[in-house]
Amino acid sequence: MKSFIAKHPDQKRDWVVMDAAGKPVGRLAVAITRALRGRDKPTYTPHVDTGAFVVVVNASQVKLTGRKEQQKVYQRFTGYRGGLKMVKAADMRQKHPDRIVKEAVKGMLPDNQLARGMFRRLKVYAGAEHPHAAQQPRTVDVK
Repeated sequence: MKSFIAKHPDQKRDWVVMDAAGKPVGRLAVAITRALRGRDKPTYTPHVDTGAFVVVVNASQVKLTGRKEQQKVYQRFTGYRGGLKMVKAADMRQKHPDRIVKEAVKGMLPDNQLARGMFRRLKVYAGAEHPHAAQQPRTVDVK
């Protein structure tokens, strides 16, 4: 028996569409991260990027459980003194609904160069329309 090790040039990337309407953010982010990393394939190799392109639609309708809508705070730092910016989840949903999904997925990816490449393959849209129909993506149901 030989172990299979994927090689980067051999990879043909799939395109996957996931609908975020009514799904909890954490469960959706786990499914997206598994597809981005390639963990859902039998050819998964930890040190090779074997994942797919993931298109997420209806990000504005994603579900936050409990009182997270009012209590969850997203932080970022501008780099200047006193530059800590804090935004509540309700405000983030109104202004940038796609960032709720992106932040959840980014937190679940590893902190390395492979993850930065994986994150670039994530496409999140607030509505039901996306411009990637030419790639013939397959629809994946998130539980």
